[in-house]
Amino acid sequence: MADVVRRAVAICDPDGDDDLVTDFLLAYEDSDEPVTALEGRDREFFETAERVQGAMPGASVQMAAAVATYIAFRRDELGDDDADLLRLAARAQFGENPPDEIATWLQDAGVTV
Repeated sequence: MADVVRRAVAICDPDGDDDLVTDFLLAYEDSDEPVTALEGRDREFFETAERVQGAMPGASVQMAAAVATYIAFRRDELGDDDADLLRLAARAQFGENPPDEIATWLQDAGVTV
């Protein structure tokens, strides 16, 4: 599971500047169980993101959760292009019309949904 989260974090915060994303990573730092063992793969990462961000909105940590969730279901795509994973994860989680803060974050990352 930690590998999935590390990959998601590397995509969403490549410079390691976002404290919320770092906290999200730290929540899984020692998680060596397989991601397939998660019964609630569709919720697990988002619940952690909500705990990490608290009252502070964090599009980057939400996208890290989206990418981790996407990869948890599509492990064969772990090594795919970063922009493709962002686009696919955003579509899978938020559909064609993501919330404004997510859409802005994706646009800033150079990704169109």
